[in-house]
Amino acid sequence: MFVRSYLRASTNEQDATRARAAVEAFAAGRGLTIAATYVENESGAKLARPELFRLIADARPGDVLLVEQVDRLSRLTDADWQKLRAELAAKQIRVVALDLPTSWQLAAPADEFTSRMFGAVNSMMLDVLAAVARKDYEDRRRRQAEGQAKARAKGLYRGRPEDTARLAGIAAQLRGGATWTAIQEATGCSRATIAKVAARLTAPAAAD
Repeated sequence: MFVRSYLRASTNEQDATRARAAVEAFAAGRGLTIAATYVENESGAKLARPELFRLIADARPGDVLLVEQVDRLSRLTDADWQKLRAELAAKQIRVVALDLPTSWQLAAPADEFTSRMFGAVNSMMLDVLAAVARKDYEDRRRRQAEGQAKARAKGLYRGRPEDTARLAGIAAQLRGGATWTAIQEATGCSRATIAKVAARLTAPAAAD
């Protein structure tokens, strides 16, 4: 059995490794050694997460996926959560979360009956907490949209200010002939952002 920890934050501005100490302390307290740590800055509402699926690909039957909280693993819709659960089940990966005490037993040796019993209970609780995490995500998005709508109505909302330094760096890489994929990997930006910068670079030439 290998323990593979998964650390996630939603944006590049957040520290995805914030929970590393707590996760490592949990493992050490149970005599477990973390074989590998997978870190990424991606939304938990997004199924396509490269590091999470690299973890799944690396895992062997019986390995433990260790997370600080269930919402670090999923803020997915029910359909996407079921897809992720199927991937985990296919590899026989056991999910252990610090905020889910029913999962802790899965990181310890046990007989077949005990393993199956805790596995069943944990499966149910994972579904519950995944649903709660999704609802929290949707509630926060709704409140944010409502706040922005009110601000727009008052003429106060101007959207997120541009990161001029980041955009200048993207422009420099485009001028230097870097591919969009290379720029994405270097900056963590979206292709939409690169397209916006590329359009600005070609706008003066089009005007001439």
